[in-house]
Amino acid sequence: MERTSAEVVKQKQARKTAKILLDNVSEKRRRGRTPKIPASWVRGRADNYRWILAQIWDHVWPGLSKAGTRQDVVNSFSGTEVGGYSLEFVTLADLILRVVKDPKFPKHKQEAQINFLADSIAGYGMFTPRSSRDICERERARIKQVHCILYYEFYIECSCGYQGHSKNHACPMCEAEIRFKTDSPFD
Repeated sequence: MERTSAEVVKQKQARKTAKILLDNVSEKRRRGRTPKIPASWVRGRADNYRWILAQIWDHVWPGLSKAGTRQDVVNSFSGTEVGGYSLEFVTLADLILRVVKDPKFPKHKQEAQINFLADSIAGYGMFTPRSSRDICERERARIKQVHCILYYEFYIECSCGYQGHSKNHACPMCEAEIRFKTDSPFD
């Protein structure tokens, strides 16, 4: 039987116990608490609720405006006009009551009420209504900025004889500027 030296045994053990390798690239970690559900899901659900509530608001709002208990909210969503959407909103009755009784709930404009309610309940109670609205607002702002024009240029024929692309909206040779009309979207 062959015997190994103590140094060889130590080297093998060191390789096994090495937890942090020097060649590994560390992952970028998020700060704060990990999200319960992705923000895009909350915004998507809010958009769906906005569409649904716009369809049934005339039938639902009279009962919701006077609701004082959970049962009043459930009763406002029951009816043939609401249809298959009623189960979705009945499960969120406590949350809907809390949002409708919120002092910041819009009083007069129907579209503002629908948007406020839809954005508030889109978090399914995993977030507070205020956090749910904030998530929806941030996600909509992010979507608007995802695709935007960073730089645009024009193909020009200048009086100095240059033909080609403009540089900073001017001729690169003689620096004659491109004049835009006042009603142009490029102003």
